[in-house]
Amino acid sequence: MKTTSLLVACLLSAAAVGTAQAAVSKEELQKALLAHPELVMDIVRAQRKELIEILNQAVSEDQEAKRKDAELQAEKEFDERIADPYKPKIDEKTRIRGDKNAKYTLVEYSDFQCPYCSRGYMVVEELRKKYGDDLRFVFKNKPLMEMHPEAMPAALFFEAVSLQSQEKGWLFHDKLFMNQNKLGAAFYEETAKALGVDVKRAKKDAASKELKEKVEADIAEAEAFGFSGTPGFLLNGVPLRGAYPPPYFDKIVQKLEKKSGAAPGAAPAPAPGKKD
Repeated sequence: MKTTSLLVACLLSAAAVGTAQAAVSKEELQKALLAHPELVMDIVRAQRKELIEILNQAVSEDQEAKRKDAELQAEKEFDERIADPYKPKIDEKTRIRGDKNAKYTLVEYSDFQCPYCSRGYMVVEELRKKYGDDLRFVFKNKPLMEMHPEAMPAALFFEAVSLQSQEKGWLFHDKLFMNQNKLGAAFYEETAKALGVDVKRAKKDAASKELKEKVEADIAEAEAFGFSGTPGFLLNGVPLRGAYPPPYFDKIVQKLEKKSGAAPGAAPAPAPGKKD
């Protein structure tokens, strides 16, 4: 509606310019255009460059306004969740990458076939390198099966490999994200074999009810926290919805430090999680 009104305004202005010195009321001009609609197209052709520039500017302004609004909403949610963080299930069986007593806990809900999640994987690697022992990482599955047919099979095989060795599970996780164009049963088996995994056992486990329920529990938890797409992150219970670059995570760390009064490298506080 806003774009249509803008176009009409532009057409009226252009028509007014075309009438030079003639004193024409708005009503008379509208009546003339209705009687001779071909004039509208003539005006559009004559002023097309200017109209395109105006419309592009309007789109840019609208996008910028939406971006700023999204940032404000994210900031509001940051503050709310720093005060009342989400609590993902983390227990002694949880697959953790990094120091289990780390100061910060980064939980990701992700899809192995999602291109945005491959960017999320690279962001996580940057954060792990930057924060070192201060950061522990937990990966949870959120396969978007309606869009990514290999997302669920990849998640199940990843969980199956992890049953044999969490370390090999993490290496398998890396290989999946670094080879999204190769996802498929043959690649899962070939990669597992190269990692020294019992492939026959992994295939059996991947088809089990137990692992299917585990993945479904991850999905349900993500949705309970309002994650509809992927990737989604929780940093000490504070959500980031999308593949944001590292500075956005740094902003949360700064807010957490300000709240606790701690400095980087200080003794870790208990990370959020649910003990069973």
